[in-house]
Amino acid sequence: MEIPVAAPAAPVERQGWMRRLSAGLRKTGGNLAQVFTGGTIDEALYEELESALLMADTGVKATQHLLEQVRRKVAATGATRPVQAQNILADALAALLQPLQKPLVIGQEQPTVVMVAGVNGAGKTTSIGKLTKHLADEGASVLLAAADTFRAAAREQLAIWADRNTVEIVSQQGGDPAAVSFDAVTAGKARGKDVVIVDTAGRLPTQLHLMEELRKIKRVVQKAQPSAPHEVLLVIDGNTGQNALAQVKAFDAALGLTGLVVTKLDGTAKGGVLAAIAQEHPIPVYFIGVGEKLEDLETFDAREFAQALLGH
Repeated sequence: MEIPVAAPAAPVERQGWMRRLSAGLRKTGGNLAQVFTGGTIDEALYEELESALLMADTGVKATQHLLEQVRRKVAATGATRPVQAQNILADALAALLQPLQKPLVIGQEQPTVVMVAGVNGAGKTTSIGKLTKHLADEGASVLLAAADTFRAAAREQLAIWADRNTVEIVSQQGGDPAAVSFDAVTAGKARGKDVVIVDTAGRLPTQLHLMEELRKIKRVVQKAQPSAPHEVLLVIDGNTGQNALAQVKAFDAALGLTGLVVTKLDGTAKGGVLAAIAQEHPIPVYFIGVGEKLEDLETFDAREFAQALLGH
């Protein structure tokens, strides 16, 4: 049984999500929308747009790409009003982000093993809880592995999410993270679980010994199930801007990422980092989050995000 995780929500629910996403990205959207309030498309508008995109952490390469697209299309269509340029930018941004839009599909392997990494504070364990809820809602049986063995708080937090979602958890105090991961995958196979989610310890990509530990977890998981892990997700904090792009590059080099979860997009003026990722290191964005509630994690849609980012 293949399960596309969090199939698109009903239109009414999706409208509610769009409102929350637009509210979360209001700072970025407000700054970008301001550029198009003048009476004409001129060089000053392009200069303002370049500054606003860079301030939104779109990155130099993606900013140049988007500016070129807008200039070219404005010239080709003979557009004269700033609102037309804004619509052209929305289309160009949606096209740039489109390769990041991909559903997370569970069930091609049993169990499907999902390894989750991220720096401390990115919202990793909370995102695992929300992802577990999405999976459970789609009818999948989930086993959680608390491989962040050295932080009691992380184990406790994951246990709370397991309890809330009524799923099983494999945990041990101060044990070897790789051993916990091995036990969990083995247990997942034995118990016929659809999904095993491995929560790894939060670390910075500059901590080389900790990155090596992540690689070890991946190797040991492969011993338990040769085809695993089937998904390697990185949770990144949308507030960290260009630092998020650096994290994507470092973790991908170490682990071979298959997808991203971008959290904390509420209240940030740096939502443009997804454009930087799309331009410089495109990895699918399975979910984006705009708050702490369960419903505040949703599937990523390129056009929706482009519209919200531009204050539409």
